[in-house]
Amino acid sequence: MGIKPRSGLLPGARESAVEGRFLNGKLFEFTVHYHDPEASSDLVEERFQKLKKQLASEYGPLSADQQQRLVEDQFATKTQSFHREPVKGLFLVLAFTEVEDLLRKSKDARFSLIYRNDNLRTEIERMLGSPPIEGSR
Repeated sequence: MGIKPRSGLLPGARESAVEGRFLNGKLFEFTVHYHDPEASSDLVEERFQKLKKQLASEYGPLSADQQQRLVEDQFATKTQSFHREPVKGLFLVLAFTEVEDLLRKSKDARFSLIYRNDNLRTEIERMLGSPPIEGSR
């Protein structure tokens, strides 16, 4: 389930959308998306770095998961992701993506913050006797 305005940001916020994943009526994953079409790619990356520092100061150092740059069909895609598991089964994931159109000399960037409680998800699955949710492990 997600909440997203038709265009722009959520009212009174810097976030562009929020979404949640539920199992048996219980929220086990929550994502906040940051994409400001009015902001430059550099400003969005600056906001990403600021949130990364804030999370590290509150929860401890974030571990790098992925950092790459791929160029294909005149588009350069830069991705970075970091995570923190402050308690086993509780995850914070921060992911950044920038797409640069090399032909038109334009860039667009966005990032997301994901909180996932695998402990709750596993407990609910066990109670329901259901197989694991696809893509959640």
